[in-house]
Amino acid sequence: MLILLSPAKTLDETPNINPGQELPKFRKKTLELAEILKSYSPTKLKSLMHISDKLADLNHQRYQDFSSRYTGTNSKAAIFAFKGDVYVGLQADTLNEKDLEFAQKHLRILSGFYGLLRPLDKMQAYRLEMGTNLKNASGSNLYDFWQESITKEINASLKANGNQLIINLASNEYFKAVNKSKLKAEVLNIGFKEYRDDKLKFISFNAKKARGLMSHYIIKNKIESKEALKGFDYEGYGYVEDLSSEKEYMFVR
Repeated sequence: MLILLSPAKTLDETPNINPGQELPKFRKKTLELAEILKSYSPTKLKSLMHISDKLADLNHQRYQDFSSRYTGTNSKAAIFAFKGDVYVGLQADTLNEKDLEFAQKHLRILSGFYGLLRPLDKMQAYRLEMGTNLKNASGSNLYDFWQESITKEINASLKANGNQLIINLASNEYFKAVNKSKLKAEVLNIGFKEYRDDKLKFISFNAKKARGLMSHYIIKNKIESKEALKGFDYEGYGYVEDLSSEKEYMFVR
């Protein structure tokens, strides 16, 4: 079984007691992207990524500083580096050694810059969303650049785990980087909704956090089956059978 998550734009670059245990699988491909982005001026990065001047300057410096060597000062474990809404729910700082070992085997983070990251992979700070139209040797966007590599690696990880189930907690933007027709797995999508003014609604911020909460639940309970997921009850959520199907489980609060 594999859990798929999106990355986060917000990063925590402070030193961490866990600097990462493994090098990223696709670091050579990442270096290709870094070389392309290193040639971009802050103004060009601003236009490419639709970001502010301040963020353009920050990321221009990140790409100038990017190194083929991952050290204790320029990188940290991915699960501790990402700090967006999903990772607030994931609560990486509360995971113990056995939890992190399980996560390293069963959790994968899709990334526009790294392709696919395991939680304890070393990661240098970056900003590059999967939907960015960055021209590269493989095509005009990052889907062209990453799809084959990501899909092959997911299939290899599923085979190694001996469980052909994907728990998709990634956004549509990132899950599009996976070639569904070549996946050798069952994909289970997870949805989160809540009642507001007596109406069932999708609230983006809360749903992102809930994806992290679900990941935390799976990791802490070492879950490897669909049926066991139905027990998820964090922060008032509950499984609703009438809104669910074999391909999608819906949780409501």
